[in-house]
Amino acid sequence: MAITLNNGFKIPIIGLGVWRMEGKAIRDLVINSIKIGYRHFDCAADYQNEAEVGEALAEAFSTGLVKREELFITTKLWNSDHGHVVEACKDSLKKLQLDYLDLYLVHFPIATRHTGVGTTDSALGEDGVLDIDTTISLETTWHAMEELVSLGLVRSIGISNYDIFLTRDCLAYSKIKPAVNQIETHPYFQRDSLVKFCQKHGICVTAHTPLGGAAANTEWFGTVSCLDDQVLKGLAEKYKKTAAQVALRWGIQRNTVVIPKTSKPERLKENFQVFDFELSEEDMKLINSIDRKYRTNQPAKFWGIDLYA
Repeated sequence: MAITLNNGFKIPIIGLGVWRMEGKAIRDLVINSIKIGYRHFDCAADYQNEAEVGEALAEAFSTGLVKREELFITTKLWNSDHGHVVEACKDSLKKLQLDYLDLYLVHFPIATRHTGVGTTDSALGEDGVLDIDTTISLETTWHAMEELVSLGLVRSIGISNYDIFLTRDCLAYSKIKPAVNQIETHPYFQRDSLVKFCQKHGICVTAHTPLGGAAANTEWFGTVSCLDDQVLKGLAEKYKKTAAQVALRWGIQRNTVVIPKTSKPERLKENFQVFDFELSEEDMKLINSIDRKYRTNQPAKFWGIDLYA
């Protein structure tokens, strides 16, 4: 149920993503997920809920539900804090009420105008386009990330939303190799070349949006969910599982970490019940055949620029 990272630390192969979760719901979700068996939580400064997650974790520790060392906590550096990496990390640690992070990621390979540590704004210029800071290189940002390991604030560091070009570059200039690249990947957006490149070079791939965003991304981005695909529905029937469980199992059998997000208690349990069956090689290939190269998470909606163009 875990993948060993290139520095020897282990990352649980399934985690809970907390994007777009608010208030009291977070407390209940975190506590319930720990009771179900989740030991991996994927956070980010940009989600604007680190303080609420921190309160839930503190409760879990103080009541003896779980020990800190039993959990794997990830959070991420926001674009506007690339020039303030140490301060941003300390701000996240304070909000999460933690002494260290298991994993800290560069959320996007882009620096934007600084708006104050932890504010996580995406400042737009007068033209309505994201105000990109062209004075801070990703190499500079990465060396500041490496400093976090030296300071004992972070055990592992990684990247997110990096393509092959940027990942290769990071491998070239890094003293501490990225342990993880967190990317959108699911049956409709398989990105096999990127996944294999990372794995070949000792970088663990974490799949954010492993269910293709489902209803949430349909609402935000108008996208189609892979969970409605007839192939996944047919396999769900065959294995007596749900389409979501089949999609998550496919991700796990690719040796990628999956971090599905849900705010529904029944789905929380369902998403974790993926260790009692295995997809055959033929069925893995069948899912491989439905790739549409279809991105569902597209921040251009908010930034006025397609950074993936």
